Amino acid sequence: MPFSKTDISGLLLFHPKVFEDSRGYFFESYNKETFAAEGLINNWVQDNESYSGFGVIRGLHFQNPPKAQAKLIRVLEGKIYDVAVDIRKGSPTFGKWFGVELSSENKLQLLIPKGFAHGFSVLSETAKVLYKCDNLYDKNAEGGIMYNDADLNIDWKIPFDKSIISGKDLNHPSLKVCNTQFIFEG
Repeated sequence: MPFSKTDISGLLLFHPKVFEDSRGYFFESYNKETFAAEGLINNWVQDNESYSGFGVIRGLHFQNPPKAQAKLIRVLEGKIYDVAVDIRKGSPTFGKWFGVELSSENKLQLLIPKGFAHGFSVLSETAKVLYKCDNLYDKNAEGGIMYNDADLNIDWKIPFDKSIISGKDLNHPSLKVCNTQFIFEG
């Protein structure tokens, strides 16, 4: 089975089957039928790519309903620490986060359903990240949570003095006061 569950409902790791030989490697980073066989029906409508240097922390971001986005995250070059936080009110894991190292070497992908805030830190000299979204970006629906929220206590795997955070990401509220509109549907 190419998917493994995390300890947070709906959050999955995708392990693509990689074929390697003397020429290099080949793998399907997404196959609609493989995902559908797992009950995962997403209509991916937008691909985003970011390039960042060591120490960059991006997040924690989300879009509120009805413009919420599921995301499929993968790394094309380098290594990141990818984090998803459950922000679904009523969820037994509300406020719990999951982190995983994604890299161009391990080829793991994180499938983040709607109802999660997402962010990552760059662990390599540089990293190129690609993520599929099942809804288009909408500035009016965007939201965020402070990357260093003391209640979440996320270890971004970056020394504090080496972290690079945008002004926008420095101004997100804590989860306690965040305007999240997601409801857990069990």
